[in-house]
Amino acid sequence: MAKKNYLITNSTVITRAAFPVIDAHNHLWGNWQVDRVLKTMDEVGVISYCDLTGNVHIEFADGGYVISPGNISDFLENCAIKYPGRFYCFTMSNFAQPANKPLFYDSKRFVAECIETLNNHVQRGAKGLKILKDLGLHYRDSDDKLINCNDTRLAPIWEEAGRLKIPVLIHQADPEGFFHEVSPENEHYESLKKYPSWSFVDPKYPKKNELLERLDDLIRQHPNTTFILPHFANDAENISYVSNLLDGNQNLYIDFSARLDELGRQPYSSREFFIKHQDRIIFGADMPANLESSAEMYRTYFRFLETYDESFYSPDYDGTFDRSRWPICGIGLPKEVLKKVYYENILKIIPSLKGDLQEYLPNN
Repeated sequence: MAKKNYLITNSTVITRAAFPVIDAHNHLWGNWQVDRVLKTMDEVGVISYCDLTGNVHIEFADGGYVISPGNISDFLENCAIKYPGRFYCFTMSNFAQPANKPLFYDSKRFVAECIETLNNHVQRGAKGLKILKDLGLHYRDSDDKLINCNDTRLAPIWEEAGRLKIPVLIHQADPEGFFHEVSPENEHYESLKKYPSWSFVDPKYPKKNELLERLDDLIRQHPNTTFILPHFANDAENISYVSNLLDGNQNLYIDFSARLDELGRQPYSSREFFIKHQDRIIFGADMPANLESSAEMYRTYFRFLETYDESFYSPDYDGTFDRSRWPICGIGLPKEVLKKVYYENILKIIPSLKGDLQEYLPNN
């Protein structure tokens, strides 16, 4: 629980975003409570919602999440066809495997099947490829060797995404505290107690800097493939690093999903970053939209982006407000920047969305 705050500060009431919003990073978890999600979207001005794991079932269990393969037809039936334009998806292709089993026994066969599935799903409407952080942390080959994101055996997959002109949204690493001892001194102590599988302090895991170095190498090795790095490029504690990364790689975009807490405690640097890189940032929440608190969750994102409000609290990683780490401040972005972040940049990456959303977009 957040401690009682006795400050008297301005509290801007925002019911809907200043411009239409495309939530380009979220999940439906294979649980099709679509009507509840749509209700939240309509309340706050989210015109479209990306289910990044459109062919996967995900559920919270064992102090984290457990994934299992699903069928992209379920997403198409329950969302894309039923509510045209309001939902789109990415596919995980063949990467939706349990982390406790080898990802592949025959790498060439895995890659060929992954590319075949990717093409099939794109033809059916998938807009991109999503890679969870299990690659680089958990997935191993038949020799029990860790498979890194820049493993040359996987290179044809990233090249195929470039050929198909679809983005690859790849999650590598996590907040810095997840790689340090789980103790009261760790600023993420409460999160790691709640989700113990998010701790990567065990020596069997790579260090955070190793994961980021491999990710940097992957991006450089495939300049014709568009990459989206979620969670503020997985290093929201180091804004200058992310800025340099964007400067050096024109094929790269980021979202800032589930990182309001990190960005909101360094509002001056965050505002400068958003303005400098306004053409390379996309909106995403990565928090459930089917909860009673979901409208407030979105409105807190809008408050962070649109106002200079001080000392308010961001939602927890699960989209609730029962526990907060520290207060944040808004960054009051100019309107021309807001438009890019809310919807224009993702339409630049995935132009086919524009036709599906014509009735929801401004005329200018």
